[in-house]
Amino acid sequence: MSSPLTTSLDNLHPGEKAAISSIHAEESLFQRLTALGFRAGKQIEMVRRASFNGPLHVRIGTTEIILRRSEAHRIQINTGL
Repeated sequence: MSSPLTTSLDNLHPGEKAAISSIHAEESLFQRLTALGFRAGKQIEMVRRASFNGPLHVRIGTTEIILRRSEAHRIQINTGL
């Protein structure tokens, strides 16, 4: 079994899943993401990536969320589940 690779959420491709390892954001964004279900250890799936550096569509459990790429870049994930 290979060891997990840590990267940011904006590097995930559609259909791929990963586990959130940490969130590096200012307090207001951190609180908003936490309220939406972004927590360390939670599994996240990339549903869709908009073209031309548009937003990212992700799924945590049954909740689907649209994120700016700049926000997704602040979320660290472990791939290779």
